[in-house]
Amino acid sequence: MSSALKIGLVGFGKIARDQHLPAIARTEGAELVAVASRHGEAPGVRNYKDVEAMLAAEPGLDAVAMCQPPQFRYEAARDALAAGKHVFLEKPPGATVAEVEALIALAQVKGVTLFASWHSRYAAAVAPARDWIAGRAIRKMQITWKEDVRHWHPGQTWIWQAGGFGVFDPGINALSILTAIVGEPIRLCAAELEVPANCQAPIAAQLALKTAAEVPIAAEFDFRQTGPQSWDIRVEADDGELLLSEGGNKLSIDGAAQPVPAECEYPAMYRHFVDLVRAGRSDVDLRPLRLVADAFLCGRFQPTDPFVE
Repeated sequence: MSSALKIGLVGFGKIARDQHLPAIARTEGAELVAVASRHGEAPGVRNYKDVEAMLAAEPGLDAVAMCQPPQFRYEAARDALAAGKHVFLEKPPGATVAEVEALIALAQVKGVTLFASWHSRYAAAVAPARDWIAGRAIRKMQITWKEDVRHWHPGQTWIWQAGGFGVFDPGINALSILTAIVGEPIRLCAAELEVPANCQAPIAAQLALKTAAEVPIAAEFDFRQTGPQSWDIRVEADDGELLLSEGGNKLSIDGAAQPVPAECEYPAMYRHFVDLVRAGRSDVDLRPLRLVADAFLCGRFQPTDPFVE
């Protein structure tokens, strides 16, 4: 590999434009050289209609970042790994646990890096929250993750289709933080999933979870929020209360705001990706995806009003 990791980007939607492009530009040791997308072109780099064309025309690529919807990610990631490229997976890493496990195995065979990038784990207050929780006796936790789907996912019909995750597309961000800040296994106990009559994925979900020490965790996800958005995790301990808010970027303890670093989620992920490649390691944590899969497996499905954008 040359001094700069030459990256190709697959999928050029809102997240790729708003987050991946500027993050790659800010990351020392990373360089965007190509984009593969049927729905847009990136300025200043070579553009292709699909990953097959990009891989064929760009033998010098070192790595590929996958930013397309999860239903279409496996085949593209498999082709990139088979071609000997390192792979960066936008969250969620795949539509099923089994296909991501297959990618892990292929990356090991090919001797390349696979990175499942849970961006919310890199939010500014997540590490301080983890440190506060460590060693404390936790009584209970409450997750409230509610947002307006019409604002954040306009026209994205894939999110309502099978494999599109519905409200778990943002909800899995909360679960990625949860599994990062709690230092023991977490299991799903029960779930209720509200599915619009004209969709195949939930618009809202209520989860009951427990840690290995039987600490109860209640999670509420909803795509119907209007006005202020809610991305909060509240932790009650024997000696105080912690609140992670704004998706993990603000922290208060016993009601007092705490200082945290500036937001830097995507640049931090790309720095980690470059470091993983240089160290010859992978980083694929499936715990958040397994909890979502368990919710679909064990949850009670409740029909609700059709969704009309």
